[in-house]
Amino acid sequence: MKSHTNKATAAGLLIALGIIYGDIGTSPLYVFNAIIGNRQITEQLIVGTLSCIIWTLTLQTTIKYVILILRADNKGEGGTFALYALVRRRRKWLVIPAMIGGAALIADGIITPPMTITSAIEGLKILPALKEMPTTTIVWIVLGILSAFFFLQQFGTASIGKIFGPVMFIWFTMLAVFGALHIADDLTIFKALSPYYAIEFLITYPHGFWLLGAVFLCTTGAEALYSDLGHCGRENIRYSWIYVKACLLLNYFGQGAFLLAHYNKLTVTDDIRQAVGINAFFNLMPEWFILPGVVIATTAAIIASQAMLSGAYTLISEAIRLNLWPKLRIRYPSEAKGQLFIPAVNTILFSGCVFVVLYFQKSSKMEAAYGLAIIVTMITTTILFANYMVLRRVNKAFIYAFLIGFFIVETAYLVALLEKFSHGGYITLMIGGIMFLVMYVWFRARKIKNRYVEFVRMEHYISKIQELSNDKSVAKYATHLIYLTSADNPKEIEHKIIYSILNKKPKRADIYWFVHVDTVDDPYTSEYKVEHIIPNDIIRVDFRLGFRIQPRINLLFKKVVEDLVQNKEVNIMSRYESLASSNTVGDFQFMVMEKYLSLDNDLPFMEKMIMKLHFLIKHISLSEEKNFGLDLSNVTVEKFPLVVSPVTNVKLTRID
Repeated sequence: MKSHTNKATAAGLLIALGIIYGDIGTSPLYVFNAIIGNRQITEQLIVGTLSCIIWTLTLQTTIKYVILILRADNKGEGGTFALYALVRRRRKWLVIPAMIGGAALIADGIITPPMTITSAIEGLKILPALKEMPTTTIVWIVLGILSAFFFLQQFGTASIGKIFGPVMFIWFTMLAVFGALHIADDLTIFKALSPYYAIEFLITYPHGFWLLGAVFLCTTGAEALYSDLGHCGRENIRYSWIYVKACLLLNYFGQGAFLLAHYNKLTVTDDIRQAVGINAFFNLMPEWFILPGVVIATTAAIIASQAMLSGAYTLISEAIRLNLWPKLRIRYPSEAKGQLFIPAVNTILFSGCVFVVLYFQKSSKMEAAYGLAIIVTMITTTILFANYMVLRRVNKAFIYAFLIGFFIVETAYLVALLEKFSHGGYITLMIGGIMFLVMYVWFRARKIKNRYVEFVRMEHYISKIQELSNDKSVAKYATHLIYLTSADNPKEIEHKIIYSILNKKPKRADIYWFVHVDTVDDPYTSEYKVEHIIPNDIIRVDFRLGFRIQPRINLLFKKVVEDLVQNKEVNIMSRYESLASSNTVGDFQFMVMEKYLSLDNDLPFMEKMIMKLHFLIKHISLSEEKNFGLDLSNVTVEKFPLVVSPVTNVKLTRID
C-alpha cells in the first residue's frame, strides 16, 4: 500500500487522469459562460476574472490540496471521513464538521452530473442548423444520458473504467490545443498572471466581489484530489496535476483572448447569446469540430459524474462503518479495489439529478446551485486538517497561518456564493441539509441509546450459564448460540443478552459465543482475537475491521471457527447422543437483538423527536442481520423495548 501511495508510475498517472480530474477538468465548459452572463465584455472583466481563476487554482487546488492536504493520508486513504477518523479522538465536536462536509459532498454529487452533461450538450446550439433547438430537447437528451448512466452503475465500471484515463488525456490535450490556438487573439490576456489585476478587479469593478461565485466554479473538483487518494496515490496525483493545470490555464487564456478579440464591448444577454451563438468554450473550436467536440465533452462530463458517484458510494460506506449513516445494502460488482455499489444511494442520487434537470433546465440556471456545497466541504476540510496538524505537532505559527489564510479566502467565496441562494442555491442547501439531518439523527440517537445500554460483569453469570448448559430438563436451543455484543470490555456483557439467555426464555446451548465488532481508524485492518472464557463452553471473538471493510460476519466467523478447530481449541461436533457418534457438526444459531422504542419513555421534546426520526429511518434501512452479512436461515431476531428515560411519575390511586 505504501509504494502505491508514494510512487508515481505511467499507469498510475493515466488512472489519476481518469478518476480524479473529471469535475475540475470539465469546469472550462461553464466558468467563463457564467462570468460573462448579462455583463458587458471588457478588458477589466476578462483579465480580472482570469487572474482570479489563476490564483484560485493556485491557492485552493495547488497549495491547499496538492501540497498540504494530500499529506494527511490514513494508511493511503483520503477524504472527509478518512481525515475525521485520524482526528476524532482529539475533539468530540469534530464529528459535526465531518458530517457537514460529508453531507455537502453528497449534495455536490447530485448537482455535478446535470451541470456538466447539460453544459456539454448545449454546445450543439453553436451549430447553425441546431441554433433553434428547444430547451426541452436538450433536457430530454440529458435525462436519457443520466438514466442510462445510473442504470449501468449496478454492473460496475471495471470493464469500461480502463478507457477513462485515455479519454481524459484526449480531453485535456484538446483543452490545451484549442486554448493555445487562440491565445494570440489578444496578448493583453497575459496581464492576468499578476495577482494585482485580481485584487484591482475585486475592489474597483461594480459588484466584482459577487463574481467570485462564478470564479469559484473553476476549482469545484479540488476535493476529489483528496477523496480519491486511495485509488491513485499521492505522487501520481501531484505529477498529473502539473499537466492538468497547464491544460486548464491554456484553455482559460484562450477563452479570455477570444472573448476580448471578438466580443469586446458586447453585453451578453440571453437573446444576444442565442442570436450570435456565444459560448466561451465551444467558440474556440472550428465549426467542423463542434460535433466531435460535443461528443468528447459529453464523455468527459459522464466520467466526471462517475467520479462523483463513486465518491458518494465510498463516502456513504465509510459513514456506515463509522456509525454516522443508517445501514444500507452494499454490493461489489467486481473484484477491482474500491468498486462498490449502493442501490439506495444510486436511487437517491438519480432522483435528485432528474429533479435538478427538470427544475433548472439550463446550465446557466444550474450554476446558481453549483459550488455552494463544495465551499462548505472545503471549510470543514480546513478545520479537520488544522486539527490533524496539531496532532502531528506542526509549528503553531504555521497552523494559525493556514487556518486564518484559508478561512479568509473560503469565507469570501462562501459569502459570494450565498448571493446565489435565492436563484437556486437553496436547492443545494436543502439537499445537503437533509443529508446532514440523517447523519445527525443517526449519531445523536446512538448517544441517547447508549444511556440505556447496561453492562454487567461477565464473571457474575458464568456459573449460571454453565448450569443452564448442563441442565437436560431444558430443551436445547442450539449446539452453538452466537450473540453480537457491543461491549468493548471482554469482561462485560450487555444485561439484555444475559436476560435473553437466562430469563426471557432460557436458551440452552453447548457452546455460547459472544462476537464483538470494532471499527478501527485504519481503513483495511482485518484482524480477530479469541478469548476462551470457559474452554469449549463460553468463547468471545473480537473482530477489528477497518472502516472500509465490509463486516461479513457470517464468512468471518466461519473462518475463525475453522482456525480454532484446526488448532484443536474447540470441539464443534454435535453433542446430541444420536449425532455425536457419527461426528456430525453441530448447528450454529445467531441471535440478533432488535430494539423498538418503548411507550414507557419520558424524554425531552427534542430527544423524543430524534428517537422517532431514528426509528423511522431504521425502519427503511438495512436490518442488523443483513448488515452483518448473516445467513438468514440460522438467525433468530428477538425484540426488546428500548426504555431510555423511564416514566417515574405515575399517578395511580387505589380505591375500594
